[in-house]
Amino acid sequence: MKKGIITIAAILMMAISLAAHAEELSLETYISGFDYKARKEMKINSESLVSGLEQGFIQLVDIRFKEETAAWRMGFGRHIPLNELPSRLDELDKDKIIVTACPHKDRAILAMAYLRTKGYQSKYLVDGLLGVAEFLRGDTAREVMEILGENQGR
Repeated sequence: MKKGIITIAAILMMAISLAAHAEELSLETYISGFDYKARKEMKINSESLVSGLEQGFIQLVDIRFKEETAAWRMGFGRHIPLNELPSRLDELDKDKIIVTACPHKDRAILAMAYLRTKGYQSKYLVDGLLGVAEFLRGDTAREVMEILGENQGR
């Protein structure tokens, strides 16, 4: 129960923060203004990601290379390889929190920082796509995919 309340509170805080769209800034400005609040706000875990996807205020971007997604992929989210991200920004929804993800988090952190300098509200997935795969097992996977399928029909 306590975990559920904390998750709901975190999701509400993220949704409210969408009202204040990020502004484009230089990497130098972003780094110079980096503090503990920014450090906390740049991260999201699998449980919060899935909840935000279900509620429709998050867009997941898988930034792995094409060969990696050919080998295995999630049944949701948008695939934009990191090296194509600068030329494909028009595929991102500025009204949503953009969550960048790769198997662990190294490239996702780069993508998140880049998107923040371009004026996107972005986070990186701290437990990576492998963490999402672990979270989405059995009934959880079925339930989430049903909800995401319903949301696409809206």
